[in-house]
Amino acid sequence: MNAKNIGFLFGLLIFVILLIFPIPYLDEKAGKVVAVAAWMVVWWVFEAVSISVTALVPLAFFPLLGVMDIKAAASNYSSPIVFLFFGGFVMALALENVGLHKRIALNIMRVIGGSANKVILGFMTATALMSMWISNTASTVVMLPIALSVIDLLLNDADGYTKNDKNFALSILLGIAFAANVGGIATLIGTPPNSVMLGFLEKGYGIEIGFFDWMKLGVPFAIVLLFISFLCLVYVFYPNRLGKLEGSKKIIDDELAKLGKIGSGERVVIIIFMMAIFCWIARGPLNTWFPSLQLTDTTISVLAALAMFTIPYRFQDRKFTIVWEDTRRLPWGILILFGGGLALASGFAQAGLIDTVGNFVAGQSGWTVWGTTVTLILLVLFCTELMSNVALTAVVLPLVAGIAMGFDVPVLQMVVPVTIASSCAFMLPMATPPNAIVFASGHVKVGQMAKIGFFLNLISVALISCLVYFFTVLT
Repeated sequence: MNAKNIGFLFGLLIFVILLIFPIPYLDEKAGKVVAVAAWMVVWWVFEAVSISVTALVPLAFFPLLGVMDIKAAASNYSSPIVFLFFGGFVMALALENVGLHKRIALNIMRVIGGSANKVILGFMTATALMSMWISNTASTVVMLPIALSVIDLLLNDADGYTKNDKNFALSILLGIAFAANVGGIATLIGTPPNSVMLGFLEKGYGIEIGFFDWMKLGVPFAIVLLFISFLCLVYVFYPNRLGKLEGSKKIIDDELAKLGKIGSGERVVIIIFMMAIFCWIARGPLNTWFPSLQLTDTTISVLAALAMFTIPYRFQDRKFTIVWEDTRRLPWGILILFGGGLALASGFAQAGLIDTVGNFVAGQSGWTVWGTTVTLILLVLFCTELMSNVALTAVVLPLVAGIAMGFDVPVLQMVVPVTIASSCAFMLPMATPPNAIVFASGHVKVGQMAKIGFFLNLISVALISCLVYFFTVLT
């Protein structure tokens, strides 16, 4: 019997056991929520079925168990945060449809590139910037073929494929994977855990984090972690000493030539994208000047998606940047996953489990906010190497909020760093799609990724811990 089958049966078994023999000191409703949560965690860890299918468990079983009615359970799956991410997905898809993401990436690499290390930095910068707006998987898929073309230059040069060449190949591929993971932290739509956190805070605590407010925190953090990753790759773990890389500029220029001149479709996407970003940044002043607008980040996201569908770049033959058939490529399962996470968090809250955790922590005189937060960061960061970061965030955030309440500190002070930690997975190929994609190239071994990944995980813990110390509340 394989691991998935074992996980499937174990998840069901632990659910039944916890229903029959509930945990002492928990009331009946709380015991049922814990049983459902344990079932979901086991299935998520073992990936017994699709993680999105597991996210539907609260929708079916919370009403059956009397935790909440179907209307209350279903409302989590239609949360405004779900539509914020839907709009982001549509914009990203339009960006990919017209090839604009590739044009931007190539131009960044052309500007930064030159020496081997600058080429690596160019690839990492371009990947991170793309990952702020489109999925980290799509960012990696775009960059990988271009990177492999540059690596082919080294395979076919006069001195063969030397150790320095191998280190360059490792650095550029690992750099792409790491940058794809780090870049998503910078924006609320860049990585799914950020949106899970946003929905949890708004629904459970009435706390709103503006798009630009998050960027004031996320962008500096991402820049620092990206630069440290680059330095570790090229100067500590895999130095290449290649100097100027002949031929890389030609590859980039050739790829740009294939794209041709910027088209009308790309212009439409640029205009809509820039308007959406402007509205996200200026939402506060716009609502002050025009109170009737009542703009929210979700409204802006959906308006931008609507514009992508309805503003043609060639009116005569009705050519749009995206049509509904393209949405087959949208990750609908992630949207369901958000809903499942919010439903689970609502179950925790309604059953009083968050208060229970808070009261328990408040009674522990030997615990400190700093030590507990760092422990949680460590736990989440290394757990995310083994399971979906969205699923992990959905399970952990209600408990973290309860701990924050027990310490009588702002919920943001503990929830934000734990959420960021869930996106810092550098060690293993199965941890994130970008890691898996570059591993599949054949140039990267598990041990090579794990060696630098473990170090970057520790660096991430240190950086996030500094974030806790210096920025306890988003302003």
